[in-house]
Amino acid sequence: MTVNIARQTRGLYRRRQLLWTLVRRDLHVRYASSPIGYLWTIIDPLAMAAIYFVVFTVIFKARSVGYQPYVLFIVIGVLAWQWFQLSVTETARALIAEARLVRSTNMPRELWVVRVVLAKGIEFVLSLPVLAGFAIYFVAVGQGHVNSKLVWFPVGLVLQFLLQVGLGLLLAPITVLFTDTSRIVRIALRMGFYATPIIYGVHAAPESLRTILAFNPMSGVLEAYRAGFFPAELNHRAIVLSAIVSGVLLLVGSYVFSRLEPAVLKEI
Repeated sequence: MTVNIARQTRGLYRRRQLLWTLVRRDLHVRYASSPIGYLWTIIDPLAMAAIYFVVFTVIFKARSVGYQPYVLFIVIGVLAWQWFQLSVTETARALIAEARLVRSTNMPRELWVVRVVLAKGIEFVLSLPVLAGFAIYFVAVGQGHVNSKLVWFPVGLVLQFLLQVGLGLLLAPITVLFTDTSRIVRIALRMGFYATPIIYGVHAAPESLRTILAFNPMSGVLEAYRAGFFPAELNHRAIVLSAIVSGVLLLVGSYVFSRLEPAVLKEI
């Protein structure tokens, strides 16, 4: 499996200029046809965060579901989940969406998966000024603070990237061969949203569920993101588990992609 990853990484590195061209194309297509373009990257997660904030803090008055300030807590979760959801949804269909180019060119086919994760990752980075704005506001009014554990944020970025590449390499060829995979992915993502500590903290879950939540790789990713703002959220065990699960998924995804690639090329 490690041989597959090494070979695929070398292939992607040799075609890095082409990869970057495809990423820029994706971003241009996404923003060029919209009058407000980039602002949708901010509006969508902000709207979702506002809904959950009202539901949990105004309607249900569940002050203990997340650390305070809850708006900052939930914005981090929603922004990260948006990157995850869009990446998984689009990487699952990456080979089908570009079937003609996948079939007719000699480019590394992994490129079509990685390019989606990178493009969505850039959109995630472009949405971070929203997070920075909330953090500055709450620090200014004395309701929040930023600490040295912010250095864990880039760790979360790397882990989430590797996780999504692994899932994409696993799902892309399977989706070509089994068309119902896209429907299964949509259902799994709906369930995954509530099985991930996005709108609640792990501390708010029953003791019996905390260990299970720790094995969700996105739990460790979110704790790495939130550590600089909510130091009590930092759980090294969850981050290590996230790294292990992400690494395993990357190995499995790489192996499955390589084994199914000939069948995929025949199918498309």
